[in-house]
Amino acid sequence: MLITEKKKIDIFYKALLNREQSFVGIFYVGVKTTLVFCIATCRARKPKRENVEFYTTFKEALDHGYRPCKICKPTENTSKAPQQVEAAIKMVKNNPKEKVTDFVLRQHQISPEIVRRWFNKNYGMTFHAYQRMYRINNAFQELKNGKNTTATAFDTGYESLSGFGYTFKKLLGDSPQKSMNKNIILIDRLTTPLGPMFICATDKGVCLLEFVDRKMLETEFKDLQKRLDAKIILGENKHIKQAKNEITQYFDGSRKCFEVQLHTPGTSFQNLVWDTLKHIPYGETVTYQQQANKIDYPKAIRAVALANGFNKISILIPCHRVIGKDGKLMGYGDGIERKQWLINHELEHLNSF
Repeated sequence: MLITEKKKIDIFYKALLNREQSFVGIFYVGVKTTLVFCIATCRARKPKRENVEFYTTFKEALDHGYRPCKICKPTENTSKAPQQVEAAIKMVKNNPKEKVTDFVLRQHQISPEIVRRWFNKNYGMTFHAYQRMYRINNAFQELKNGKNTTATAFDTGYESLSGFGYTFKKLLGDSPQKSMNKNIILIDRLTTPLGPMFICATDKGVCLLEFVDRKMLETEFKDLQKRLDAKIILGENKHIKQAKNEITQYFDGSRKCFEVQLHTPGTSFQNLVWDTLKHIPYGETVTYQQQANKIDYPKAIRAVALANGFNKISILIPCHRVIGKDGKLMGYGDGIERKQWLINHELEHLNSF
């Protein structure tokens, strides 16, 4: 929300002048004269007090017409994991079978408290729960490749088969022996200039890419698990890794076409609509009417718009390129300002290739 309390504004403005690290993520400052917003540690020339206003989230700054500062990159740097957290995550990914305890973290000069707070805020779980998911995913892949349960359990760091079986069933819904034909959906997190996003993928491809503050995100998770009869657990596969690289290139302005495989469970009509979205050229927009005409359903404008709204794979399936017949922006679940930013971004880099 917009900060109106004078005392708090005074504190925030002083923190801005002093570039105080402890205020990163606490406020976002909109500069009225340039229409950009920044974080507390921005190196840009400091604006006058009467030319700024403070918000508690970057989404609110975007909604009020401000653009992310290109110097401090507020949506990326407030969402990006601190160096200590990045180091802890790297330890898990490099050694998924080993348990990283608080003692181990301290041995590597990593504060367990900092790691714990960041995971609770950004994942809604503890660092140790994050580790358990990674270890179980690793075990699941080994079991599917033919490794026996006993060897997998003890090799993954469990001291008993019962402990391994309990954790496995709690996360995947069934015992190791009964789960081999089940599907899982892996989920990971990435940062972008417009804020952090969750990315999900199956063995077939990316099935979800959404901003973490999307209002219907929990509903989308439930729908995805129901459609695919699968559990969502933390992890990473080749599709997630490829998508992360391609999304980074897209925001850098060096990619306009995506090659990563997608997995889009939905009705035949929804998939028909989503396929037309993928064929809208980079840097161009179409109306809902034009989209309906393209699939030979000229009177199904509302149905087309509804199908666009059910698209769970933002950017890779570019529903941001669809506008109203009067040219106005409408119908974007991640926020109209984000939609405008994406359209402007593509126009800016259209001739860069």
